[in-house]
Amino acid sequence: MRNIYVLVLTAFAVWMLFFDANSFLIHQELNQEIKKLEKQKEFLQGEIDKDKIILDKLSNKEELEKFAREKYYMRKANEEIFLIEYEDSLKLKKNE
Repeated sequence: MRNIYVLVLTAFAVWMLFFDANSFLIHQELNQEIKKLEKQKEFLQGEIDKDKIILDKLSNKEELEKFAREKYYMRKANEEIFLIEYEDSLKLKKNE
């Protein structure tokens, strides 16, 4: 307590580290949030790239027809489609 400057400086440092609106603890939380958002951004950018590749493929008429047949089981007029399912590809119920 002999040096008032040390006491004031210590009080100021404690205030800035723990109690201030821009405290060290808040900065740590914000840095963690930034890292989480950057990971999410990378994931979503990868999804965008995959979708762009799919859109490029679907610009071709044959690829669009193939996609519609495989994904949505669409067919041409006067055409029959047979779906073949193998036993190992079927989801079995827990009771069986």
